[in-house]
Amino acid sequence: MHTLPITSIQFPDTHLSTRDGHKLRGYFGNVFRQHSTLLHNHFEDGTLRHEYPLVQYKVVQHTGTLVGLGEGAELLRDLFLEINEINIEGLLIPVNSKHIYYREEKFGPCDGLRSYSFNTLWMALNQQNYREYLDMTAAERHEKLTRILIGNILVFFRRFGLEVQERILARPEVVERSTMFKDQKMLAFQGGFIANVRLPDLIGLGKSVSRGFGCITGEVPAERTGSEAAKQPLYTQARHAGDN
Repeated sequence: MHTLPITSIQFPDTHLSTRDGHKLRGYFGNVFRQHSTLLHNHFEDGTLRHEYPLVQYKVVQHTGTLVGLGEGAELLRDLFLEINEINIEGLLIPVNSKHIYYREEKFGPCDGLRSYSFNTLWMALNQQNYREYLDMTAAERHEKLTRILIGNILVFFRRFGLEVQERILARPEVVERSTMFKDQKMLAFQGGFIANVRLPDLIGLGKSVSRGFGCITGEVPAERTGSEAAKQPLYTQARHAGDN
């Protein structure tokens, strides 16, 4: 298996809705634009990077969360102390407390099946295959989503240098949900999946993962339950009334 460094920053005092993920991306991508193009997933000329994003913005259980993978993990560690406030469309939220976590996670194909849940809606379809999906039978839709899910997993693997030779098995267990995306009504999916792969918690699968869609959490296998250190923040910073 391959190993991936992951940094996550959580802001426990925030109370945000899931749809605020893209607003976090907009704010941090703009404020720290000069640090790295990884923060907004665009090249310097403004064109979009068509790659799996190394920095992702999510709202997990109403908590604003930044996740950095690979090179993005180091970037978030460098920026941690510079984050003192969050501006969500004009609403200024002081960051009085923040936690940073660092871990190295193994990923890749594995023996046996593992269960994963989508903490946020899985954006599986684009405009083209959405129209195709609507014309399918229930069985065809499930087969289509299975192929898309496997493709999403392979995209993640390849982004971090893993070319898979084994056959990937997966089964989505999801229900349809409507959501608004860029002021348009979109079809997304709620639920989870099982697959013969090991994936890190809090990564995104599918489309618009940098905005928080498709955030996953896996079951806790026996070999990971003893790793209590990984559950503790690497560093916590708290600000008190009167602090500058």
